[in-house]
Amino acid sequence: MNSSISLFGLGYVGTVSAACFAHKGHKVVGVDVSRDKVDMLGSGKSPIVEARVSELIAEAHGAGLLTATTDPRTAVMQTDISFVCVGTPSLRTGKLDLSHIEQVSREIGAALREKKAPHTVVLRSTVLPGTSESVVIPIIENASGQKAGVDFNVVYNPEFMREGSAVADFLQPPYTILGSRDPRHLTQVRELYKDLPCTTFETEIPVAEMVKYVSNLFHAVKVGFANEIGTLCKHLGVDTQVVTQIFTSDTKLNISPAYLSPGFAFGGSCLPKDLRAITYRAKELDLDLPVLQSLMPSNAEHIDRAIEAVLHTGKKKVSLLGLSFKAGTDDLRESPQVQLIKRLLGEGCQVRIWDQDVSLGRLAGSNRQYIEEVIPHIGSLLSTNLEEVVKNAEVVIIGTRSADQSHLNGFLRADQVVIDLINLDRSRRPQSAATYQGICW
Repeated sequence: MNSSISLFGLGYVGTVSAACFAHKGHKVVGVDVSRDKVDMLGSGKSPIVEARVSELIAEAHGAGLLTATTDPRTAVMQTDISFVCVGTPSLRTGKLDLSHIEQVSREIGAALREKKAPHTVVLRSTVLPGTSESVVIPIIENASGQKAGVDFNVVYNPEFMREGSAVADFLQPPYTILGSRDPRHLTQVRELYKDLPCTTFETEIPVAEMVKYVSNLFHAVKVGFANEIGTLCKHLGVDTQVVTQIFTSDTKLNISPAYLSPGFAFGGSCLPKDLRAITYRAKELDLDLPVLQSLMPSNAEHIDRAIEAVLHTGKKKVSLLGLSFKAGTDDLRESPQVQLIKRLLGEGCQVRIWDQDVSLGRLAGSNRQYIEEVIPHIGSLLSTNLEEVVKNAEVVIIGTRSADQSHLNGFLRADQVVIDLINLDRSRRPQSAATYQGICW
């Protein structure tokens, strides 16, 4: 079933969206304060330069599916769905300028005051989590005298279009994300995207708003990382292209979901050592590589967050489950859990440790040397009795996947606090303790 759509903002995102929705057979009314943009679109011409857009607009205009106006009221009254695609530029401070969002929200609200039929407002502009709930919905409600979720619906639907390939990205997106207060509010919008060859995620509005930022931030990290690696390769006389080709061929670890779930700090005998070696070599080459140089300080900050979470409880009896940097190994070298214990001891906490894979008698070589240098009295803190370690604690820190709900529910008390460092799956998180908290979730 084809829909009637009003689309506010005929900039890059708005124009491409208008062209593609009309191409899919929907009747589209473009809305903008710029008379020049409205006249161009209204005459079948594109106000932007982008591959395929001019052709799609001309075809849609010829078929009577695409018109444009400067009158918000007319656009809302003639359509069932309003997409908001106006800009959210930066102010000098870096804060988002939401003035365009606010103005369009008022205009849509004023039109809805006169409209009796149900209407859906879809925000596509990039906004920080909470903006739809704290800015857009209250403005529309105030201007319309209506209630969101009752008289009109609000959906957040981020776009993932790249300049130069925007039409292809619209028609074949990586995924479609629909954020709403209630899945029942998505009926009209869900219909718009039903034929797209991708997975659709229906979620809460703040989640949808945040995914857009996470995507853009990760793209920025990847560009910065790739450029710093290329710079380093060039100065070391290494072929950047071959390094990149081999690196990106690994889709098991390198280009994959691996290491992208929040958890505790990294450690072990490889990552910290290798980062220090590379950043030191960069200094010798007189290179400033801020992305790579920031990783060790970022890792240290994450350990600080765990320490603060424990100290914030105001309790002193602390048990740590898991001492090695990774479950299934007894490698304690640069384990963030070891650093955590050292700091907690320094803060006067009474610490007990359980790790089914760590036995002081079995530690040897550099592994034993490391732990004796960092925590020489580690033997008095370790226990093989999980029940004893858990029951004697006020705060239980989960630092290994070897301890989950199946192990702990029989031991935990309702007055204990559980702090999860490793992001156990929801089904494996202990339920018995009075308080469960994740370090960053």
